[in-house]
Amino acid sequence: MNNSCPASLIPKTGHLRRRRRAELLFKIIISICAGLVLFSLILILATILFKSLPALRLSLIIRTPGSGYYLGHEGGILNAIAGSLQLTLGATVVALFISLPAVVFLNSYLRRHSPLAEAIRFVLDVLWGIPSIVYGAFGFLIMLAFHLRASLLAGMITVAMVELPILSRALDETINMVPAELKEATYSLGASRWQTAIKVVLRQAFPGLLTATLMAFGRGLGDAAAVLFTAGYTDRITTSLFQPVATLPLAIFFQLNSPYPEVQQRAYAAAAVLTILILLISLASRGLSRKFSQHKIH
Repeated sequence: MNNSCPASLIPKTGHLRRRRRAELLFKIIISICAGLVLFSLILILATILFKSLPALRLSLIIRTPGSGYYLGHEGGILNAIAGSLQLTLGATVVALFISLPAVVFLNSYLRRHSPLAEAIRFVLDVLWGIPSIVYGAFGFLIMLAFHLRASLLAGMITVAMVELPILSRALDETINMVPAELKEATYSLGASRWQTAIKVVLRQAFPGLLTATLMAFGRGLGDAAAVLFTAGYTDRITTSLFQPVATLPLAIFFQLNSPYPEVQQRAYAAAAVLTILILLISLASRGLSRKFSQHKIH
């Protein structure tokens, strides 16, 4: 009995060597790219922290700007921290209130690849790609049309427009991860589309929903262009929707333009605070995303 294999099935040594070289080359390229990304992150964080160390202290975080703050005198950025959280939290709630019913309708009442569903997703993708400064300019035009002043409410609405397509598309992808068999099983038991969407689909997609919300919150927290014309700025903590509000990105922008080194150091300290907040949000989002990927239906 002849156990020899046909010559065509025996791998050629030269071909294997070329494949190994190509694989090694791609590993080197991927390692270099990953190293560059990690190095860039470390460089940015190290630069900001190094520049902010002279001014980064507890009093900066728990105090509002005092008299002569922009001349280098005592004070802090509590107004900007509180304002950023107020504005972004309100904008995220508004965006979630609009996007969640829209995405439920998109996935429960329309077929996945129907022309209307594809058109809605295309519009959301276009809105996602529009620069936030355009939303800020649009919000400013609306303010002029209705004779409104810069305020917390105007900033919330503008940032909500920035977050809306991000949140909608993320929620759309999250809901699509719910098995179709689960929805069909609930339909067979007599549940309506709305009951299935609320009690089954959203329940299974809840961890992903939290992840999408945190992603949108982080984007809104660090956005300066959208609120440049609409939110205004104040040295006090805002207590009304119709008052101007300070934000960390604008605090950084205004203080970096100061000729006083002490004020510039506070700008870097504000940047460090903003970076830490966004890093914490990103870590929470990643943790929830990992939890969702391991989520099992019981």
